[in-house]
Amino acid sequence: MKTAIAISAQAEWEGVKSLFPEAQISQSLYGECFETTFHDFQLTFFHLGWGKTASAGALQYVLDHEKPDLVVNLGTCGGFAGVVNQGDVILVERTFIYDIVELMDSADVTDYYASAIDLNWLTEPYPYPVQRGLIASADSDLLPDKIPFLKSKGAIAADWESASLAWVAQKNNARLLILRAVSDLVSEDGGEVYDQIEVFNERAKKLMEQLVSQLPGWLRSIPPL
Repeated sequence: MKTAIAISAQAEWEGVKSLFPEAQISQSLYGECFETTFHDFQLTFFHLGWGKTASAGALQYVLDHEKPDLVVNLGTCGGFAGVVNQGDVILVERTFIYDIVELMDSADVTDYYASAIDLNWLTEPYPYPVQRGLIASADSDLLPDKIPFLKSKGAIAADWESASLAWVAQKNNARLLILRAVSDLVSEDGGEVYDQIEVFNERAKKLMEQLVSQLPGWLRSIPPL
């Protein structure tokens, strides 16, 4: 099974690279990449870049040029305080984009970029504890005043890229697995790591190490094509 591992934010990518010091780093159109054999799995890691634009363009590039059987996105997210806990891993099953602002029409436009990720091919029980759920994405850290609206839509966390990745994968009928670990919690009163980038970077490094270490277990749980 040809597998592409997609990593978005710079802190996440640096955390992954540090786990493979012998890797020969190459350059794709959108960022660094490298191939490696990890627990008998032949994997190609791609740095897509942060935000919706880079994620959408880079994933389309990977799908067109690499033609993987599976794309796995490993990353972090901001969780809603009282709904999830710091360190929880979310198996993303639905996504939507929430920073589209329509002022000429009162219609709710969030459905246009909403996606349901087909996970029927992923067998249970899962190899590690996860919480299946909906992640909302925007080119913004999670604003506390957005939380009531996002909760009303069913979201349990937010990030910058998952919705773009899910939307592009759906358009290409590509198998996508998104695993996002909660790096920090945000409530309507504020975020616990806002203005503390060093705290986020340290947490992101540890969480990416955890997600990569668990990757072989997830790959082994996938039935043959």
